[in-house]
Amino acid sequence: MDFTIEKIDASGKARAGVITTSRGPVKTPVFMPVATRAAVRALAMRDIEELGFEMILSNTYHLYIRPGTEILASAGGLHAFMNYRRPILTDSGGYQVFSLSDLCRVRDEGVEFRSHLDGSSHFFSPEKVLDIQKVIGSDIMMVLDECTEYPAGRDRVEKAVRRTVDWATASYNYWRRGFDAGTQGLFAIIQGGVHPELRMECADALTGMDFSGFAIGGLSVGETRAEYRDVTEYTAGLLPHGKPRYMMGVGSPMEILHAVGCGIDMFDCVMPTRIARNGTLFTSRGRVNIKSSAYARDDGPLDPDCGCHVCRSYTKSYLRHIFRAGEISSLIYNTYHNLYFMKGLMDEIRRSIYNDKFPDIYKKWNNHYGGTGN
Repeated sequence: MDFTIEKIDASGKARAGVITTSRGPVKTPVFMPVATRAAVRALAMRDIEELGFEMILSNTYHLYIRPGTEILASAGGLHAFMNYRRPILTDSGGYQVFSLSDLCRVRDEGVEFRSHLDGSSHFFSPEKVLDIQKVIGSDIMMVLDECTEYPAGRDRVEKAVRRTVDWATASYNYWRRGFDAGTQGLFAIIQGGVHPELRMECADALTGMDFSGFAIGGLSVGETRAEYRDVTEYTAGLLPHGKPRYMMGVGSPMEILHAVGCGIDMFDCVMPTRIARNGTLFTSRGRVNIKSSAYARDDGPLDPDCGCHVCRSYTKSYLRHIFRAGEISSLIYNTYHNLYFMKGLMDEIRRSIYNDKFPDIYKKWNNHYGGTGN
């Protein structure tokens, strides 16, 4: 894979570029819908292609647990298995190992855990995580890292940073020996909690290796908005200029805009689709809680400025009705709309960078989401 920066906004650090993969280009800044188990909940893959997304994210842990590497290998990899032709990024599954497993023992050589499905015992080493992603056939792979909980004491975070660096080093060497770096890129992950000096220590160690890109991990796990923003800005400044920068697990409009303003290129999050299934919808004028009785007799569109088929075809009254009735179509329509919004937002951000108008776009969306967009 390759990365080209095409434009930096004249007012600051926001940048537009292209990640070139063997399965096609990905224009940045980019938001990746999350297909955790090889499916974006409530949508078909043709919906994702129709919406125009150029890359999605799937999860190594969940695909390893089910359907398993044998089935994925037999299918010819995840792209063939799910009939999806565009690039896929897979996270390492480390976060899920630490958060889902009832029993998790971390050792210097990896992590032992039990499946959240049947309690069976498994072990992830840095090398095994890459072997799984090789079978998956992801275009961008992530290293195994240790993400600490929030809050966590400095000693706990410091140990996690050192283990993250050791695992990333092992991953890098294994990748260079046995993978086609042009077909499967590998990103390192910067950890360090809310401690700037630990973020710097981690970044100094990892940016000395020629990874395909670098991610900021360990945020959006409970820290305050101010902490999140401070750490994002600080850590982004530690990363190489010519490599893609990926903010993991962030999907609210204003936090994406803030991170783009810090020079971040890539985002993923389940939040836009999750809140859609719970009846909360993004619009050009702010969030809408479609469950509200205020929409019981509202014959207007969800968002009069939105061009998606949901807004063109259905009223807020109808969308409220099918949600309250528990109809599956409600989950489909709400999810489609929120992802249409996210794709449009990223396209608008990208255009604003080319036109040196990013501050104007930030101000526009801050008027609608500045107080409630998280």
